[in-house]
Amino acid sequence: MSNLINLESVEKSYGVRPLLDGVSLGVTETDRIGVVGLNGGGKTTLLEVLSGIEEPDAGRVSQARDLRSAVVTQRTELPEHATVRNAVLDPQGFGADYEWAADPRVRSVLNGLGITGLGLRTRVAEMSGGERRRVALAAALVSELDLLVLDEPTNHLDVEGVRWLADHLLARRCALVIVTHDRWFLDTVCNRTWEVVDGRVEQYEGGYADWVYARAERARLAQQAEEKRRNLARKELAWLQRGAKARTSKPKFRVEAAEALISDVPEPRDTVELVSFAKRRLGKTVVELENVDLAVDGRKLLSDVTWRLGPGDRIGVVGVNGSGKTTLLRLLAGEREPDAGRRIEGKTVRLAHLTQELHDLPGRWRVLEAIEDVATHVQLGKYELSASQLAERFGFGKGRQWTRVEDLSGGERRRLQLARLLMGEPNVLVLDEPTNDLDIDTLQQLEDLLDGWAGTLVVVSHDRYLVERVCDQVVALFGDGTITHLPGGIDEYLRRRQSLLESTEQNVGKQSRQENTPKSQGLSGAEERAARKELARLERQLDKLSDREQRLHTQLAEAATDPERLQDLNAQLQQVREQKDEIESRWMEVAETLE
Repeated sequence: MSNLINLESVEKSYGVRPLLDGVSLGVTETDRIGVVGLNGGGKTTLLEVLSGIEEPDAGRVSQARDLRSAVVTQRTELPEHATVRNAVLDPQGFGADYEWAADPRVRSVLNGLGITGLGLRTRVAEMSGGERRRVALAAALVSELDLLVLDEPTNHLDVEGVRWLADHLLARRCALVIVTHDRWFLDTVCNRTWEVVDGRVEQYEGGYADWVYARAERARLAQQAEEKRRNLARKELAWLQRGAKARTSKPKFRVEAAEALISDVPEPRDTVELVSFAKRRLGKTVVELENVDLAVDGRKLLSDVTWRLGPGDRIGVVGVNGSGKTTLLRLLAGEREPDAGRRIEGKTVRLAHLTQELHDLPGRWRVLEAIEDVATHVQLGKYELSASQLAERFGFGKGRQWTRVEDLSGGERRRLQLARLLMGEPNVLVLDEPTNDLDIDTLQQLEDLLDGWAGTLVVVSHDRYLVERVCDQVVALFGDGTITHLPGGIDEYLRRRQSLLESTEQNVGKQSRQENTPKSQGLSGAEERAARKELARLERQLDKLSDREQRLHTQLAEAATDPERLQDLNAQLQQVREQKDEIESRWMEVAETLE
């Protein structure tokens, strides 16, 4: 099977740090590849080199002839003056609305990503960053492609959207290369895994679970080799310590080899270590909402809701984007007052709130200064660590501690934000999308920390892997003014959402039929039959003209060297387009009489 893209001995560096060092790999038409690795390790750089956005410093990147590909990275930008329709539908050549509405794939993408809810005439400049990412993703997915390259496509999608995207990508017949930290998504979609580490790309068969197993096996073998090395080193060290007489009685090369073996300790891998912080005692009362009403922009989120969080509760909150999850967390954290009712907080509560925004860290600060702003020392069990030692535990080495916050990557800033948050030794954690921008190693460490957390935990996350591991309960916001407890977890949430969508569609169809009934009564039975017959005739004519237009385009391409033939064909094409415009106008008039 031939490759769509080949990388041969590719090198790419930024400054003195090599992100790709002699990388050779290929992507075939059946590959669905998940790319993993530490933040700042070169994942996005690999995608950009692979897709031709960035040129390699050395080596070669080759693509198959006539390769149809689309790339959506975190730096993909849409024209500010464009509308949603300009960005998504116009590049595909869709004219009238009925053209794209008749395409099941396009309808599925627009509905699945919530684009229709944004409005096709909405300007890109008026959208949030998450909405722009969804529009850019939709623009790629509506195309017929051989290769799709995506960088963090699940960011800004809710649990429902992540599942829809996974189902959509599995149904497509094109190759995929995806950077994502969503473990459930990796396991569901990908059949191969690339790990970017120390400038290399390690390749594994299978998704996330297979990669974890393979990496653990590799670590086990490395540990065995290290144990053998240490045992040998102990023997050599014992021989060397027998004294000067023993040294002089052995060949010099034996002494040098033993000393080299003892000093040859491999460098520890630059991983993030999240440690357990001392817990403060929680009383019976943690945070309680009593008869609370809450609204945003005139839309009711909660209506007469009573909800009590107890000591040790571990709750995951799910809901579609815009359902009010972030606002609910702000209410729990005391950053938002209820419109009615009251919020009660226990006297022993020490609450920490992780928001999605990162602007609370001044850009001029150094990493070490940002940690020392919370505390200069922290007591961890029987050990007392300085801020510098704690920074190292979070993956910031001595040199990296003096980097300005504004120069950190998104994942590094998120990691620093978590360190500052946990440094305060809270006993109630309120986390809003804690997995955003974190690499998988950090996610695993974060889960280990939260898994053993002794306090109260409330998490909003689209990462169902994290929610299902660290939370004992799941509640949902369905837009009915209540907080719904789901004993069946996220699976129950998805089932209920599907039932709600189906019932809504049935109600809309029923209402539409009821609304159309009186209007159609203005026409007699014969007139209505005649109008529907004319509609069918007009649609057949449009189909024929579209076929004719397509043939003319083909003939124009074939007659590129014949000026007279080109002029004649161009005149025919113009005539066909005018006829299509007239028929479309008549089609709209007839359709309106039936509404």
